[in-house]
Amino acid sequence: MPERLPAPVVDAHTHLDACGAKDSADVSTMLDRAQAAGVDRVITVADDLASARWAAEASTWDDRVFAAVAVHPTRTAEFGDADKAVVEALAGQPRVVAVGETGLDYYWDYSPPAAQHAAFRWHIDLAKRVGKPLMVHDRDAHDDILRILTEEGAPDRVVFHCFSGDLAFAKACVERGFVLSFAGPVTFRNAAPLREAAAFVPAEQLLVETDAPFLTPHPFRGRPNEPYCAAYTLRDLAALRGDDVAELATAVSATADRVFRLPSVTSDLANGR
Repeated sequence: MPERLPAPVVDAHTHLDACGAKDSADVSTMLDRAQAAGVDRVITVADDLASARWAAEASTWDDRVFAAVAVHPTRTAEFGDADKAVVEALAGQPRVVAVGETGLDYYWDYSPPAAQHAAFRWHIDLAKRVGKPLMVHDRDAHDDILRILTEEGAPDRVVFHCFSGDLAFAKACVERGFVLSFAGPVTFRNAAPLREAAAFVPAEQLLVETDAPFLTPHPFRGRPNEPYCAAYTLRDLAALRGDDVAELATAVSATADRVFRLPSVTSDLANGR
């Protein structure tokens, strides 16, 4: 376990079900580990209808858990009206705090680009209709992501999950008011363009995530990831940016609270459970 952070931080994107959590006991155990490292709240994110239903339910099991629901772009080859009705109903639930992850993925050849584009446009509209932030998955698709967001009109709050661009793309996103969330790869010393981007992003537009169980940060790269590992990423980001760890953690949590409109941490969570 990493040293506990001097101030709590939010893991803005994780997949508790993919980490192995099946029921409320599993979720609470995982969150206890996270809280011991100073990660006091998480957003568990769906990538298909089954995980969307699970995430929405899991968010009611533990006060430290919130959810985001959508159909991942690689799963949109067949995304019909019945699927949309499920996502829309779940997106309206109070502990579902974002529509995501949605976007474009040109790395995997699972869904045709046309299907991905149509699904992305639908999710953008849904986010605006339910008044919740859009959580964007962008893999090898920077230009088309920005083009579609411009054409559709971006929601008031847009989060680029696991930001993967360089400094120029970060500047384009920041100028548009988007929030950039950094996962384990930003800690990799061979990721110079990404680290340059992370050093640039204003704290009020910066989030930290694990994307667990994927993308484990240094020093455990290649091993299974879990929300507690966000503490490693936060400390590495603070060193990279020349920030005080406590001040950056506080700023990142404030950004998460504002973007996702999370309730304040209750005294029992702040003091440990």
